[in-house]
Formats: sequence, C-alpha cells, structure tokens
Amino acid sequence: MTGSDSHFSATVSAVTSAFGDPTRREIYLFVRANPGVTSTEVATRFSLHPNVARHHLERLSAGGYLEVTVVRPDGSAAGAGRPSKRFRVVGNDPTLDLLTRRDDLLVLLLREALQLLGPEHAERMAERVGEEYGRTLAEQMSPGEGQRSLRTAMHVIADTLTAHGFAAHAEDQGTATAVVADHCPFGAAAAEYPVLCAVDRGMVNGLLAGLCDEETRRRTPVVLSSSRARGDDRCAASV
Repeated sequence: MTGSDSHFSATVSAVTSAFGDPTRREIYLFVRANPGVTSTEVATRFSLHPNVARHHLERLSAGGYLEVTVVRPDGSAAGAGRPSKRFRVVGNDPTLDLLTRRDDLLVLLLREALQLLGPEHAERMAERVGEEYGRTLAEQMSPGEGQRSLRTAMHVIADTLTAHGFAAHAEDQGTATAVVADHCPFGAAAAEYPVLCAVDRGMVNGLLAGLCDEETRRRTPVVLSSSRARGDDRCAASV
C-alpha cells in the first residue's frame, strides 16, 4: 500500500467511525445548525433516550468534530447552579482536518530541529508536545470530568487518534488494553526519525490524564509496546 493509499484508508476509517451511523450524521447536522445545544435538546429532537444522545455526542467529540463547553444557568462558566454541557461544531467541514496536505517546508524544518536537539532531548520534547495536545483534546471532550474507566478511556482514545489520521482501534489484552494504530500520519518522517513515535505515547498519556481520574492515571504508565518505525509490524501503546 502506498503512502497516499494508506492516508486515504485512514481518512475513510476516521469519517466512517464518526459518521457511519445515520442518526449520528443527523445529530452532527443539527448541532451545526444550532450551536450550543445540549444533549437533552438533541434527545428531544431525535426522540432518543438521553444516554443514547450523549453517546452520539461523545463519539463526535472524541473524533474532534464537536467541542464542549460547560455553562451554568446564569450563562457563566463558573457560576452557581447545575451546569449543562453545550456542543458546537469544530470548523465547517469534518473532512478538512483529515485531508490536510503535508507542508514540505515544515517537514524540512522538523528534520533540522530534531538533528540539532539530538535523540534524547527530541524524544522528551515530542512526548511533552503530544501530552499537552492530548490533554487539550480531552478537555474539549469532557471539561471538568475525568471519571471514565481505563478500558473505556482507551476505546475513546482510539476513536480520537483515528480522527487524527492514525486509523486506530483498541484491543483488550488480558489485564492490559492497547491502542493499535494501522496508519502513521507522520509518514516517512517517522521511519527516518523514530523519535516522533513519542508524540503518540504523549497523546495517549495526555488523553488518559483528562479522561480518567488522577489515581488511575498515576498507576497506569503508557508503554509504546511496538512501532513500525523501529521495525515492528504495527504501532501500539499499552497500559
């Protein structure tokens, strides 16, 4: 499979994961037309159980298609009263971010920067950047909430990574759970600079920090158990 073929496959996988369900597609269009709606309003509009409506909204949020804000009854982010989650579409077209083209100049700049930093410092930087980005994604999905089980969180993370071009899925392996990526959005750059794999590990770390409670996060280190860039037959991050 060529690089363009695998990128296309990852794009199709990401879009199918988020929009393969017809109800979810209609919900996305409804949110786009009505920014700031709540899950209750979505449930009422489509005659769904509230839990089902929340599930669809969370899948769209995990994929990076919706952003979530928590608003109090007085309209503030930190006022009194029971808060409600409000959903808005991120951008105008769910395929734009998935179909972005690699900028050759930026790739050249990245290569030069990695060479100047050296492998040890570059890996620390790559993991830190990935973790910060993962935390940001988790905050957009569920601001103020971090109570998912580890297994559930890893499945949400797989959906999120798929939306970012990794074509990922979660695998339960006995007492461990792994997120396996069937595609690398870094392409040939990762094969030349395997240190970029630290970004994947960092993103999983950051997403876990936002999706699970702090105690669970502390006792579950993320291990990059395999990497194509290092000669393995697949890329996987396990906890």
